Amino acid sequence: MDLAREEPAGDEEMEQLVRVPSANIPLMENHLQRTHFPGMVRKKAYIFNGLGNYYNKEWDLAEGSGQEFCWYHVELPKGKQKLSQSAQYLIDVLCPPLKLQDILSLVSNGPFCGHVDGALVFRVNSPGPPASHFTFRLAARVTENSVITISLGRVPRLGFSPVGQSLLSEIPSVESPSFRSGERKEGSGIVIREHVLEFLLTMNHSEEADNPVPKSVSNLVVHILDTHVDHLQDIVTKLEMELDSVELELDRGGFALKKEMLDERRFPKMHLNLQRLLQVIAHGEQVFPRVKEKCSSKHWFANEDISSLEELIGRLRRLKENVGFLANRVTALQAGLDSWQSEQINRKLYYLSLLSIIFLPLSAITGVFGMNVGGVPWTVQKDPALKDGFRNVLALCVVMLLLVLVCFIFPALYTRLTAWHRRRSLRRSWSYNQRSFLKRTIGFQERGGYHRI
Repeated sequence: MDLAREEPAGDEEMEQLVRVPSANIPLMENHLQRTHFPGMVRKKAYIFNGLGNYYNKEWDLAEGSGQEFCWYHVELPKGKQKLSQSAQYLIDVLCPPLKLQDILSLVSNGPFCGHVDGALVFRVNSPGPPASHFTFRLAARVTENSVITISLGRVPRLGFSPVGQSLLSEIPSVESPSFRSGERKEGSGIVIREHVLEFLLTMNHSEEADNPVPKSVSNLVVHILDTHVDHLQDIVTKLEMELDSVELELDRGGFALKKEMLDERRFPKMHLNLQRLLQVIAHGEQVFPRVKEKCSSKHWFANEDISSLEELIGRLRRLKENVGFLANRVTALQAGLDSWQSEQINRKLYYLSLLSIIFLPLSAITGVFGMNVGGVPWTVQKDPALKDGFRNVLALCVVMLLLVLVCFIFPALYTRLTAWHRRRSLRRSWSYNQRSFLKRTIGFQERGGYHRI
């Protein structure tokens, strides 16, 4: 499998994983908002009552009152758009009430954590191309009664769905050709297809239906950061599985597979993706402690959520170590492939050198006798006395070829002769010692002694 062409789970798997009937979610007033880029970004708006309940609401970017707080999430497309184009998308959906400094603090690349216009703003935006599956961008603007977040592409488990609608809470059944996925058979659970199982095996968390509904803004901030770390953990798990399969292919494969991996630059691309992932984790290591420091001074940020932020920081550090181990494995595999390629090149050069050494003396002989000058022996074609000149030249070439071969074979012959001489010397020494021992034993017995066993 090619890690460089790795793609996240598609909409089909996610639709099968979480089935959300829109009729079950309470929806507040939802008026159509006119935008200059309709359909370019995905928007979600929730309002929480502070008692463990939430509702969908209209996109008005208003703050909650009392115990209520709102959450507005914007999902930017993973395409080839420029950073300025992403900024235009955010201006289109967030302004007003946000100002230009708010938009720039949310969409810019690199780590950041600070107060902008009275609100806490933090981001962990990596500077890679937006179309890459190893480019992550997450930014948030937090106030006492509202949170605005921006992500690049879909973040698993970030949203909410009604409890009991998750596929993980169903009783699974083995897929059979007699009925399709999603159908129930009497006496068995819901059928899970193989590709859905492969997707679930890469997940280190539950899905949206199992998310606890936050009761405060601090719970929501921890939830957002927790899903970001879970997303990174999913990518690392998928990379580990892909790397294990590649190692298995290398063990089973031959010349063609190794040549294909070298031509496709498989491992250098893996290493580049791992470096991008390390950069994202490093941004989180810089931002998360600063978020914890600034949130600890807020009266509306709970102490247990501060502890949760410390746990997330520890998870990031362990994740960074894991990615470092993966990078070392990729480096070792690339070194093995480079060594194999060097052996192939050295073997070809050895054969080429052998042919050159064989034919170089022959070329010298034929060059000497092919000169168009006088005095060269055996070159007068009309002289009957020199009719055997061609045969003499061939014989000289054969003698020269045998001499070259002897020069090549001499080291091996010398080694064999040396080993034979050493074995012969040892054999003679052993025979002499045995005869001496027998002679001493026989003489001792004739003198009336005995031999101790």
